[in-house]
Amino acid sequence: MLGNLIAGFIVITVGANLIGPVSNALNSGLYNATGKVPRGGRNVTSATISVMGLIPLFFALGIMAAGVAIVVQGLKNADVM
Repeated sequence: MLGNLIAGFIVITVGANLIGPVSNALNSGLYNATGKVPRGGRNVTSATISVMGLIPLFFALGIMAAGVAIVVQGLKNADVM
């Protein structure tokens, strides 16, 4: 049980620290140096930018879900839940 709690904490901590670099990499891939004009010209539309902007949100939700799943599995194995 304790091992799963520690593993869940580590997964959430590492994932939370990776949200910033993921977001920065996404923004540097979408925008030029000024941050206003999309790279790729006509191929990068406002819909594309909107959908790509959701990637850090889904990344954070996935990390949270993985951490919670590890902790819940540990609690089930210990017959707490």
